[in-house]
Amino acid sequence: MRKLQNVLYGLSLLCFAVPAMAQAGASGPVNLAPIGIGIGIALAAGLCGIGQGRAVASSVESVARNPGATATIQLLMILGLAFIESLTLFTFAMIFIRIK
Repeated sequence: MRKLQNVLYGLSLLCFAVPAMAQAGASGPVNLAPIGIGIGIALAAGLCGIGQGRAVASSVESVARNPGATATIQLLMILGLAFIESLTLFTFAMIFIRIK
């Protein structure tokens, strides 16, 4: 795992060092905001997807253990999924507010 971390660190260093350290010729300074936006949205969407998957898996497992509580579990699962999804939407909105 440590080797993979070092490889990814080296790749990110190579990707971001060239535009950041390049001379600002006629084109002016390099705008790295779109890269940051992409990384922010990707992290938010990916991690919220993992959270939603774990929530659905837990609710399905609990329904399998206690079928009598299906309605309550389903209601709480949908409420939880809505809260998780709102985190992605808030991230999306905050990124566009910040870029403005």
